[in-house]
Amino acid sequence: MIKIPGHIIDGIIRQAQDELPNETCGLLAGTGNVIHKRFAMTNTDHSPEHFSFDPSEQFQALRSARSEGLILIANFHSHPATPSRPSIEDIRLAYDPDILYLILSLAAETPVLKAFRIQNGISNEETIEIVN
Repeated sequence: MIKIPGHIIDGIIRQAQDELPNETCGLLAGTGNVIHKRFAMTNTDHSPEHFSFDPSEQFQALRSARSEGLILIANFHSHPATPSRPSIEDIRLAYDPDILYLILSLAAETPVLKAFRIQNGISNEETIEIVN
């Protein structure tokens, strides 16, 4: 289970809506299983079907998280027109089995955010608990 404050989820949704029709992406940092901070990243692919992090932003987010005593717990990206489940490409590019992969779908009227642990090409959904 991962615990995420509602305002961070709202920020992910706003970022995804603002960056339509392209996918959005970012990193989430915290302690234990609780997210404390969102790092919005630039999708350098500028694509509605895939994303890549800007390496300098990724390094800056890691440094910032460490300076605040946080660790990177998850990354997130959006699927503008498909469900919130890992695509074949998402699974293929999931190199870190220790973090969660959050996917926000904007395909329906109401955005849907889900979390997945991806290891050895297999994805398993994790529970998200919204906290204040």
